[in-house]
Amino acid sequence: MAFSSARLLAPNPFKRVALYLRVSTGRQAENDVSLPSQRDVTTRYCEAQGWEVVTEFVEPGASATDDKRPIFQKMLEQATSPERTFDVICVHSFSRFYRNGAEMEMTIRRLKKYGVDVVSITQPTGDDPSQHLMRQMIGLFDEYTSRENGKNVTRAMRESAKQGFWNGATPPLGYKIIEAERRGAKIKKKLDIDPVEAELVRLIFQLYTEGDQRTGALGIKETTKWLNARGYRTRKGATFGIGPVHGILTNKCYATGKWPYGRKNSKTGTLHDPSTIVEIDVPTIIPHSLFDKAKAKLVQNSPKVTAPRIVNGPTLLIGLATCASCGSGMTRTGTARGHRSYSYYTCAGCHQKGKSVCKGRHVPMGKLDTLILDNVKSQLLVPDRMTTILGALLERQTTKDIAVQERRLALKNDLAQREEKLSRLYRAIEEGIVELDDQLKDRIKALKAERDLAQVSLDRIAQQFESRTAVTPDRVTAFTNLMRDKIDNGDAQAKKAYLRAVISEIRVDDDKISIIGDKSALAAVIAGQNNGNSNVSGFVRKWRARNDSNVRPSDS
Repeated sequence: MAFSSARLLAPNPFKRVALYLRVSTGRQAENDVSLPSQRDVTTRYCEAQGWEVVTEFVEPGASATDDKRPIFQKMLEQATSPERTFDVICVHSFSRFYRNGAEMEMTIRRLKKYGVDVVSITQPTGDDPSQHLMRQMIGLFDEYTSRENGKNVTRAMRESAKQGFWNGATPPLGYKIIEAERRGAKIKKKLDIDPVEAELVRLIFQLYTEGDQRTGALGIKETTKWLNARGYRTRKGATFGIGPVHGILTNKCYATGKWPYGRKNSKTGTLHDPSTIVEIDVPTIIPHSLFDKAKAKLVQNSPKVTAPRIVNGPTLLIGLATCASCGSGMTRTGTARGHRSYSYYTCAGCHQKGKSVCKGRHVPMGKLDTLILDNVKSQLLVPDRMTTILGALLERQTTKDIAVQERRLALKNDLAQREEKLSRLYRAIEEGIVELDDQLKDRIKALKAERDLAQVSLDRIAQQFESRTAVTPDRVTAFTNLMRDKIDNGDAQAKKAYLRAVISEIRVDDDKISIIGDKSALAAVIAGQNNGNSNVSGFVRKWRARNDSNVRPSDS
């Protein structure tokens, strides 16, 4: 038995006892400190002492390094209440009660003030000073042992992650845990794609970057509403929230195939040293280009970059329209006359700072919206006009292609030479012609670095040329038809999204309105590579090449 027979000869006065039974892991639940085992020995000890067990508190799967344990807190609450029903808390050992020496001693002393003793059946307890000292030493030793065990477990888990195995945390949406191999009694696991959840992840990225064919690209809130309204649910069957959807859109592993293990402390939330992070290989779910597109939109729509009223508000030209006199944005204002209300686009500089900053101008909202949409359709969204706008840009780019093609050819030759040299070295090593010494290792490493650099340069050139080759007459026609349809039939958010994709700025003056865009951005949009519009005029040639403008109609 865990207690001495000397204690049994002199039973203590009758006391009411609460048993506290705890294990921190499933493995502990199967050995000598399992919950049934703790219950059995503590109950028999209390019976030998002549005490009555009136209740028990069972805490499965909880660490004792702190007091963040719901059952433990419930027990302390009952122990310190006037209606408490027990006089003793009985545990198998003090490590079951606490694994923090200082906090354990403070808790025991606090309970003592309320007339409740904490008794360990395997370790000395009592009021003798030597027993107090021993209890404190036991608490410190338990804390030390817990910390050392934690270090060893962390080291083992990090090594497991380095080998590419999953350490048991809940996987991100879109993945499932599968058995990779067995090492004795241990099962090593990895992540694999869950087909149903992966399709949901792809849908979320599609909704956020492109929409659902009937609307333009949705924001995070609208994406969340769309999913919930159509019955999509999380892994646990709950409705989606803005936070989880944002977490999915910012999770790099979906595109990179790398899951960062050990990024932060699970208890404190503090970030670990980046050099200690281990990347676990996982299957990719979406292409990197789609993730980059979503990332660019998230950055653009960030409240630190673009005001939420511009992203989510119903006003069509907020964020695009600016005052030609002072450069301030045009904000929405309104007035009421009788039972009717009137809305205007007003120079924010004049409206907020006074006429000393800008003389100001007010344009009826409906009139300016209609004017812009009509002129975008008639002046821009016409295949011939679009071809003319992009023709000069593509022509200038074509004149530069000869030098770029020569560089591409040189890079391909360079890449082939590096590959051939590496192949010769590998063959020589395999055939025993040369030995793999440190000098040869350095040479192979240098050749690999040169080969990788040439490959990255080729990939970048290919990416830069992709938008040029993708702009074809069929694409131009399809794009203009789509834009016209969204302007005519789309909702406010869809119209805003498509206008912001091709327009950088709308300058409102007294006698003219200038619609300005970036030719390179327009070509990228037609090619399907738009990564977001900064809505800030860049230092590049505009597609308002003739320096013409749309004359504002008279107020009559």
